[in-house]
Amino acid sequence: MRVGRREAGPLAALAAIVAITAAWWALALWPLPADTPEWLQRTRLICFGSARDTLPSAAGWTLLAGEPLAMLGALATVWREGLAGGLAALWRSRPGRLALVAAGLLVAAGLAAAAGRVRAATRGLAFDPATGAADDVPRLDRAAPPLDLVDQRGDTLRLARFAGRPLIVAFAYAHCTTVCPLVVHDAVAAQAAARPAGTRASSAGTGAGAPPAAGAPALVIVTLDPWRDTPSRLPAMAEAWRLGPDAHVVSGDTSAVERTLDAWQVPRSRDLASGDVTHAALIYLVDGAGRIRYAVPGNDRLIGELLGRL
Repeated sequence: MRVGRREAGPLAALAAIVAITAAWWALALWPLPADTPEWLQRTRLICFGSARDTLPSAAGWTLLAGEPLAMLGALATVWREGLAGGLAALWRSRPGRLALVAAGLLVAAGLAAAAGRVRAATRGLAFDPATGAADDVPRLDRAAPPLDLVDQRGDTLRLARFAGRPLIVAFAYAHCTTVCPLVVHDAVAAQAAARPAGTRASSAGTGAGAPPAAGAPALVIVTLDPWRDTPSRLPAMAEAWRLGPDAHVVSGDTSAVERTLDAWQVPRSRDLASGDVTHAALIYLVDGAGRIRYAVPGNDRLIGELLGRL
């Protein structure tokens, strides 16, 4: 079996993608024992929306399926000839064919195990916030970092503005077509459901609107892409996301937004070529005293139940 230097790189990258994907799926779906560390439960919840042994949320499934496909697509685009040549070289030799068949069997076994996990979960163990899944969300207790960014109305937004009220803080960007629409939908729906009934009908729009109802949660969405989501574009984003009068999308100077995202501990990675940002679904729930109490990946019903516990 002879594989040249031009083929070795693409084959190594393919093997790395398969290994990373297997680890990613195992983290999302492997049954957790009762003594699982809290940090691992929290990681699983934030990355995939999986509380204990429940299935991933819609955003979690999007990450699990979308990220490997995106990496494979990039690999096939950048190294198409090298990858095709490397696979052909492996297939021409007996050890190479055995390695490819073994890899295929392992992938098939992993998919079968994942399917079995899903079948077991859907026989009565599926995620349902209405039946107490909020009890599985770890309760946090740390001071919320500053915001100090500009919203769609040109106002500098500071946390002191929301003192005494619950606050939903989400992270998204306009060009995102996978995780962000789900995160924004869940945050907006949870905020609308938590408002007093008489104030819900006039929630859409970007104007100042009526004063917020006492105890009603506010919503702040921090951009993950300050390079493109500049302050001048925020009104259009607020309109597209149908943000109400007590909801804000914020941006600002790139360095200021990046510092804010770091302070809020938002994991992310930006592709310098495309500008796209890879990130987990993340929504923080902040109490009236300005302390972060919960971190969740989405699900408007779960957010609503946790808001009631602040």
